[in-house]
Amino acid sequence: YLSIMDLGRMDLMLRSGFWKRITDAGWYPVVAGQTITYRRSLTLGQRFDLVTRVIGYDERWIYMEQVFRRGDTVIADAIVRARFLRSSGGSVDVQEVLDLVGQPPADLVLPDWAETWNRESSAHSRALADQNRGR
Repeated sequence: YLSIMDLGRMDLMLRSGFWKRITDAGWYPVVAGQTITYRRSLTLGQRFDLVTRVIGYDERWIYMEQVFRRGDTVIADAIVRARFLRSSGGSVDVQEVLDLVGQPPADLVLPDWAETWNRESSAHSRALADQNRGR
C-alpha cells in the first residue's frame, strides 16, 4: 500500500505540473509521517482506485489524504505529512511552496483531526527521542 501511495502522490504532482515547478526550483518532496487504516482486504489482481488529495497545510507541513476504494467501498485510508527539501541542503518553508504554485483555495483548511494526528504523532516521536537519549 505505501509504495502505491508513493506512486499516487507522484502522479498528482506530475499531472498538475507541480513536479516540474519544484524540480526547476531545486526542491524535492519527502514524507515525514504517515498513518494508514486498513478497512477491507484486497486479493491479488483485484482492481481498485486510489484517490490522492491535498487536505491542508500548516507552517511546516503539507498534508495529503489517500484513499483506496473498490467501487464505493473504502479499502484503506491514509494521511501523509510531507515537506520539501532543497537539493543544495535545507528545508523549504511552506510559504515558499505556496509562493511558487499560487495561493490555495480559501476553503483548504486543515481539518481538526489532522492537526490532532500531527500533534500526537510529534509527541510520540519526541518520547522516542527522549528514550534514545536515556531520559
